[in-house]
Formats: sequence, structure tokens, C-alpha cells
Amino acid sequence: MTDSVEIRRTRQPAPVLEIGGTHVTAALVDVRARRVLPGTKCRQPMRAGASAEEIVDRVLGCASRLEAPPKSRWGIAIPGPFDYARGIALFEGVAKFDALYGVDLGKILIERLPGRPSKVSFLNDASAFALGEWAAGAARGHDRAVGITLGTGVGSAFLSQGSLVDDGPDVPPQGWVHLLKFAGHPLEHSISRRAIMNRYADIAKPAPADVILDVREIAGRARTGDLVARRVMDDAFSALGRTVGPWLTRFHATVLVVGGSMAASWDLIARPMQEGLLRMETELLSRLVLTQARQPEDAALLGAAWYAAGDLSELDLTASPAQALTTRRPL
Repeated sequence: MTDSVEIRRTRQPAPVLEIGGTHVTAALVDVRARRVLPGTKCRQPMRAGASAEEIVDRVLGCASRLEAPPKSRWGIAIPGPFDYARGIALFEGVAKFDALYGVDLGKILIERLPGRPSKVSFLNDASAFALGEWAAGAARGHDRAVGITLGTGVGSAFLSQGSLVDDGPDVPPQGWVHLLKFAGHPLEHSISRRAIMNRYADIAKPAPADVILDVREIAGRARTGDLVARRVMDDAFSALGRTVGPWLTRFHATVLVVGGSMAASWDLIARPMQEGLLRMETELLSRLVLTQARQPEDAALLGAAWYAAGDLSELDLTASPAQALTTRRPL
């Protein structure tokens, strides 16, 4: 493909989808300006346990509200397990989208998305988040960046000059910190929505009739002086810092950006996480910026658009937005 054709494509708004465990979001992204176009975003709730037909219909219903240019490349951020190269869902036993197991979602979307897309590019949602924060958020300007999303579980991505790094000795297997262990157990036994809820319930020992509190409610109690809630939050995020610290050092990361639903409790996250990092890697914090996401709602949309618009390996994303789309990286 010639440079002129590639540049023309990036001048068109890029249609994107973010498919999460509880929602689907569609939007048009101005790739050159690195922003979601105002008034184009559609967000709708979605049941993780719904039938395959209901899930697909909800995704297509949200996407149909976009005025996508014909023959567009669609970027799609979606959690795993998923075959991103082939577009086939592999959800099984993960309490979300199990009905989609084995479904060729790529084929369905190519055939039914508006504008008859030329291609759909699937990307892990945590990778899309990290890429969006690198292109237009808290990680911009950093050569070595790590993004972590905290929600149902822990998502992660490692970026070197805007390229995803998912193998080699400097990153965890596949670049996924949820595969790491803390105190001999999988990390998500210490830091995940379910882990925090269960730990609080075990220590607080509410009456049998009480409803188990969600993380947001536990965070609220921590702010109002509940010592058990504060201890549970401190222990969880300290464990996260202690687990990822050595990998941040090996990767020579200069920024760690935290997003996801739990990041809304940044006032309860930052201190214990920083203490956990410092406990494991005393020199790490002298160069590392630990920060909340600047694009918490849009990062995954932006990252999916960047990923789909012309294969980012061919674009110089360290340049200004305009230069990035006209300058090729040297081979």
C-alpha cells in the first residue's frame, strides 16, 4: 500500500468498538487529532451471561449508530480469552460471554457492521488501553510504558515506543501480569474484584443476611474510617506493587498508568501501591511515574483506532499527531 493511500485513510474518522464484560461502546475517532469525535459515542449495557445472539445484536445495535465511512478498518477492543488474529471467541468458564465460545466474531462483524468494513482488527482491551494512554494520555512521551487495568481482574500491557511487547525476558509471559504469582498464589487471588470482596467479607464477618459488599462500597467504607476496609484495600494494592515492581525494573519502564473501574479509587490505590513498589525495588521510584489514566473513558477506543489505522508498526507515533501519519519509521 502506498503512503498516499495510507494517509488518506487516516484522515477519515476511524470506527471503533470496546466490548467489555458489562457494556459495549462504539465511537468514531479522529486518529490525527488523537480524540474521540464529540457526539459519536454510544455506550450500552450488556449482560455477560447473555446468549450469543443477544450479545451480537447488542454490539451491532450500538455500532449501527455510527456513520462509519465505507470500507473502513474497524478497531475492536475486547477482553480475552480470544483468538485476536482470527477473530474467534474463546470465552469459557470465565463468567462472561461463555455463549460466544467458538463463534467467529470477525466473520460476523465483517458481514454486518455498517459501511461494509474492509477489515476488523481485534486487540486485547488492556493493550488498547495502554496504547491509547501512550498516544494521547498519561504515558505520552515515554519510550517504555506499562498500562494496568483493574476491574474484574488485572489486565496489562508493556509498550516500547508504542509497540506492544509480549515476549522476551523483560516482560511476564504474554505481557500479562495476571499470570504472575504473589505469596505462592495467582496474583488475582490478592487483587481482583472477587478477591477484595471475599477478603473483606472474611475479615469483617457480616451477619448471614447481609449482602456482600462490592469494591466500590468497600472503598467508601475505607474513606469513612472502616479499618478493615482500609486494611483490605492496602493489602491488595501493596501486593500488586510488590508483584509488578521487579518486572517494571527489568523492562526499564518510566511510567505505570493505572486504569479500569477500580482506578476511580485512586486516593486509596496510589499510596499502598507505591509502598509495594518501593518495598521490592528501592531504586525504581526514582525514575518511575505512577499515575492514574488521563483518558479513563476513551483510552481503549483511542488505542483500538490507532491499532487499526494503517498498522502502527509503519507509523512514527513519537512524532506530533500530524507527523505521525506522514512519517515512516526507518527499517
